Amino acid sequence: MTRGGGERADRDSDATPRGHRMPRPARREQLLRAAQEVFVAQGYHGAAMDDIADRAGVSKPVLYQHFPGKLELYLGLLDTQIDDLIQGIRSALGATTDNHARVAGAVGAYFDFVDSKSEAFRLLFEPDLRSDPAVRERVRAFLQACVSATAETIAEDTGLTPPRAHLLSSGLTGLAEMSARWWLEHRDTVDKAAAVELMSALAWRGISGFPVQDGGSPGSPSA
Repeated sequence: MTRGGGERADRDSDATPRGHRMPRPARREQLLRAAQEVFVAQGYHGAAMDDIADRAGVSKPVLYQHFPGKLELYLGLLDTQIDDLIQGIRSALGATTDNHARVAGAVGAYFDFVDSKSEAFRLLFEPDLRSDPAVRERVRAFLQACVSATAETIAEDTGLTPPRAHLLSSGLTGLAEMSARWWLEHRDTVDKAAAVELMSALAWRGISGFPVQDGGSPGSPSA
């Protein structure tokens, strides 16, 4: 029996092209992956919802059921990229109590983030919508979260005031981001492991000059 278009759209929202039902979170993830590919390839302004729906293998009504517009898709991708990088930084900091290794891990997290064939990092580091308030807020929150992630450890180990710890952390964050992006354009001249080691050494020589207070984590040079 033939069903109405509205009922069919509801059914299709949980179905793959082969007819198997797909949970809503899985469908959302599938749509975000398709949108990521289109945005990276065409940029925000060049991408169309038709392109994204075609890439995902769904109808436009299904796409609109999950994301009311192109901006919402873009913001969803920004949130995903932010979460991935912040988690990488926090994992690196939490994996050891040795501060030298923590610095290397934090720097390495940025290099790992940009070292992806999808080039999804460009959505975060090179947004097409810098003038949009929602995008600006996402990027601002991202920078604050990155700085806060390492500032907490710096303040805990050195006893520096929060503003000073955040200032040091912002310097480390800028070093890691800019060097990772430079390396990406010149990766044929320096392999990633060597690049991370080089930039970690630079960062460590600076940040290790602040003595660890009693009860802080090891890894500080003697002099």
